[in-house]
Amino acid sequence: MKPVSELLKNRNSTVHQVSPSVSVFEALQLLADYGVGALTVMENGKLVGVVSERDYTRKVALQGKNSKETKVADIMTRDVITVTPSTEANACMVLMSQKKIRHLPVLDGTKVVGLISIRDLMDDIIAEQQQTISQLTNYISS
Repeated sequence: MKPVSELLKNRNSTVHQVSPSVSVFEALQLLADYGVGALTVMENGKLVGVVSERDYTRKVALQGKNSKETKVADIMTRDVITVTPSTEANACMVLMSQKKIRHLPVLDGTKVVGLISIRDLMDDIIAEQQQTISQLTNYISS
């Protein structure tokens, strides 16, 4: 498999972010607007957490909290597991599986340069398999 930097080249490089001081409701609106499952939580240019749909369901909805009154800081995942652009995609898959997470921020030093999801990794695996099938089919046909 390829390094994360290759996966990032094939998609929009925008890293959607939110401040820890905004309401969970505002963060949910951003998730819906961007069509993503997680946002990086940034404060003073530094990654301080990740907030996801899973955080919302487990820490707000199931606990009967109000999403307009609860702040992102109250529900975000603080101990963020990150990777670098040179991390191999298969290492990301292992990490996601072991830690039971679906999103990995990609850091180049302290700068967030991307957010890889399990979907990104699965899409890459499917594309590689389709390419292999095509090559094998061409080999057999010739």
